[in-house]
Order: sequence, then structure tokens, then C-alpha cells
Amino acid sequence: MTRTDNSHAALVASLNALLADCFALYLKTKSFHWHVAGPQFRDLHLLFDEQATEIFALTDLIAERVRKNGADTLTSIGAIGRPTRIADQDATTQGAAAMTAELKADNEALIAALRETKAAAGAAGDNATDGAIDDWTDQAEQRVWFLGQLLK
Repeated sequence: MTRTDNSHAALVASLNALLADCFALYLKTKSFHWHVAGPQFRDLHLLFDEQATEIFALTDLIAERVRKNGADTLTSIGAIGRPTRIADQDATTQGAAAMTAELKADNEALIAALRETKAAAGAAGDNATDGAIDDWTDQAEQRVWFLGQLLK
């Protein structure tokens, strides 16, 4: 892999920020799974759980890319909280539509973060990360699509 120290450091930082975003989005999605209520309860409860499972699986893939790049991953809740761009949501009484809209917006933000990380992987010459991000982006775009269809 051909890269400069600066591009490698930028890639690792971007991957760790992406990892933090995924952990934060996983927790929010799982929380909404636990707290959703109303006429769409069953459908949203199952959808949020399915999406949370998909996001959680992504955390291991991202962390392994960090390790394959010879760097350390996030190690604690505090380490996740610092770089994440996904805002906390502590309310447990939001309506189903508000939860759905928030998860849609958060997944859109994740897509933007994935594109930033893809650019960093390209700059660092990390073809494996660059290629893997295409699949991760497709998954996030599908979540956005599903959530968006529920908001119509």
C-alpha cells in the first residue's frame, strides 16, 4: 500500500470516527427499538431491531480495517463519545414518526461520513477499505430508503 504518514493518519482517524458514529447510531436505533409505541409498533420494532443488528455488525468490520492499518481502535464509551457526529437522544417518549425521521437523518449523516472515509482511503492508497465502503454505503442507503418510505 502506497501512502504518506499524513494520509495514513487521516484514514485511521476517519475510520475511528466512523466507528464511533456506528456505535452511536447502533445504540440510538436499539433504544428506539425498545421505546417505539403506537399503531406501527410491531413493524417499527422489528425494523429498528433489524437495522440495529446490521449497524452493529458493521462496527467489527470498521474496527478490523483500523487494525489492518496498524492502528488502535476505540476502547471505551468515552472514546466513542468524543468523535461521533451522531447526536444523543435520551427522550424515550418520542413518537414513531419522530424516531423514524431522526434515524433517517442520522443514516444520511453516516453516508456523508462514509464518503469522507472513502476519500481518505483513496488518498492513503487503501484499496480494500475503499472497496468495502461501497457495500457499507449501500447498506446505509437502503436504511435511508426504508425509513423514508415510512415517512410518506
